[in-house]
Amino acid sequence: MNLYVGSLHYSTSEAELKELFTEYGEVTSAKIIIDKYSGRSKGFGFVEMANEAEAKKAIKELNGAEVQGRNIVVNESRERTERKSNFRGGDSDRRGGGGNRWDNR
Repeated sequence: MNLYVGSLHYSTSEAELKELFTEYGEVTSAKIIIDKYSGRSKGFGFVEMANEAEAKKAIKELNGAEVQGRNIVVNESRERTERKSNFRGGDSDRRGGGGNRWDNR
């Protein structure tokens, strides 16, 4: 079962995250999400547990628990849905403004 873990302290390592969940059962993976531009933690991650019952116990006991001074959020991970962009695009004939002022049709 894949779990979402949020509100993590930015210094939490993947090893610390794995160790926290190992108390509840077998952890097959633990991943902290890193910002690709800054290289720093985004404050959330995912833990994969082998046994569903153990994962549900971890959710029950760790959701809201204080870890490194922060109350973490733990719940079942949902599949990522397609994001809708707020980008409105625009007319492909207009390339970055300017242009010919007489061409406003």
